[in-house]
Amino acid sequence: MDSRSLREQIAAMRQSFFDEEILDAQFSQLEQLTDKDEPHFAEDVVTMYFRESTDNLIPAIEEHMKATPIDIPKLDRVMHKLKGSSASIGANKVRNEINNTMALLEEGNVEGAKAAFEQVLKEHETLKGKLETYFQQLRQAGPVDSASSSK
Repeated sequence: MDSRSLREQIAAMRQSFFDEEILDAQFSQLEQLTDKDEPHFAEDVVTMYFRESTDNLIPAIEEHMKATPIDIPKLDRVMHKLKGSSASIGANKVRNEINNTMALLEEGNVEGAKAAFEQVLKEHETLKGKLETYFQQLRQAGPVDSASSSK
């Protein structure tokens, strides 16, 4: 596949993230921080997000949800951390599902919150797979030369 058609494919993939509301404008802002000195800045930030959420935050939430009784304030703090880090990379659907889970917890609907958290996990995995593919294709396409990247 030539570089031009690969770039068109990447652009279409990226646009689909916004069309499907998987990502929001925060992701665009993150990408704008990428430059020739840090060509993988956005990818590095997203990688740190997935490492922190997968290794620490999600397991902590799962542990809190298994506890009897659930310590709602502690669970809420960890949920807020995941929500904040999701918002910082523009993970719109993940953040929305976290909001839904937190609203159910506030209502005292623990079983509903547990079910809603399964949707958080699903959206998180979907996002991870899509962004891994996106960044892989960006690396494959290589840097954009300055003649074709003027906006």
